[in-house]
Amino acid sequence: MIDGNRGRIHIRPSRSVLRAYRQRLGDERDLSARLQALHALPAITRDAVRIPLHVNIGLVDELPFAQASGGEGIGLFRTEFPFLIRESLPVEEEQYPLYRRVLEAFAPKPVTMRTLDVGGDKILSYLPVEEENPSLGCRGIRFTLDHPEIFLMQLRALLRANAGLNNLQLLFPMISKVGEVDEALGLLARAHRELLEEGVATAKARVGVMIEVPSAVYLAEALARRVDFLSIGTNDLTQYLLAVDRNNAEVATPYDSLHPAVINAVRQVIEGAHRQRTPVSVCGEMAGDPASALLLLGMDADSLSMNPTSLARIKWVIRSFTQRRARNCSMKR
Repeated sequence: MIDGNRGRIHIRPSRSVLRAYRQRLGDERDLSARLQALHALPAITRDAVRIPLHVNIGLVDELPFAQASGGEGIGLFRTEFPFLIRESLPVEEEQYPLYRRVLEAFAPKPVTMRTLDVGGDKILSYLPVEEENPSLGCRGIRFTLDHPEIFLMQLRALLRANAGLNNLQLLFPMISKVGEVDEALGLLARAHRELLEEGVATAKARVGVMIEVPSAVYLAEALARRVDFLSIGTNDLTQYLLAVDRNNAEVATPYDSLHPAVINAVRQVIEGAHRQRTPVSVCGEMAGDPASALLLLGMDADSLSMNPTSLARIKWVIRSFTQRRARNCSMKR
C-alpha cells in the first residue's frame, strides 16, 4: 500500500493499518464532496476579503482540468514545456497558435505566461548548455537575454496572441538585478514596435517579474516601480535561501518553505511592493499548502496560484478564516 501524502510504502499491511487507511479514504471522499460544493463560490474570507485563486499549468492538454478547477485565471503558464518536448526550436508561427489557444480558453480572465525559463534541470536538447553548476548558471532571463533572437521570437508570438483578447500577463523569470528588467522591457517594446510596423495585429500586456532569488528580495521595491506586478516563486526562493537542492534527498537540511527565513523574505517582498502599490502573487508550492496559504493571507498576498488539484482545499481554508485571524498567525510565526 502506497501513501503518497506521507511518502510511505507499506509491505503486507496489518489489519489495523488497513482499517486506518480505509477510514482516511472515507474522510477524503467526504471532504471532496464538501469541496465540490464550493466550486462556483469565490475565495472570500469571513471578514469579506477576496483572494483570487489561479492555477499553474504547462501544457495545452491541461486546459480542461484547469478550467474545471474553478480557478479565476492562470497564474503561471510555463511556456518552456513546449520547447522542451521538441527536437528543434519552435518558430513564431508555431508558438502563436498555442498561446492564442490558452488565452482564448480563459478570456477574459487573466493568463500569466512566464517567458522561456530553461537552464538548470531544464535543458534544450538542440541548444545544450554545459555548466558545472547549472542552478546558478545561464538560466531563466539570463538565457533569453543571451539569445535575444529567441526572446524576440517568443515575445512577438505572445503579443500577437493577445490581440483582441487583452488578458495576457507576461512574467520574466529568475530576475536578479534591475538591469535585467530594463533590458527585457526594451526587447518587449521592440517586439511590439516591429509588429506595428509590419501591420500585424498585436496588443500590449501587463508585465511582472518573478521573485525567486535572494537578491530580488532586497530589490523588490525597485522592481515594483518598473512593472505591473510581482510573483513570488517560493520553490526556487526556498532552495536558494536555504542552500538546499529540493530534488536531493541526501541533503541533511530540510527543504522547508515555512522556514523563518523564507517567511521573512516573502513578507519583505510583499511590504516593499505594496509601498509602490504593486500587487503580489505567490505561485510556488507554498500557495497550494493550506498552512502556508493562511500565512500568505495574513501577510496580505494579493493572489495565489497553485496546482489545480490544490485549489479547492485552499478555497475552503480561506473561506473558513478571517484575514485578521490569519494576520495574528503570521505575526506569531
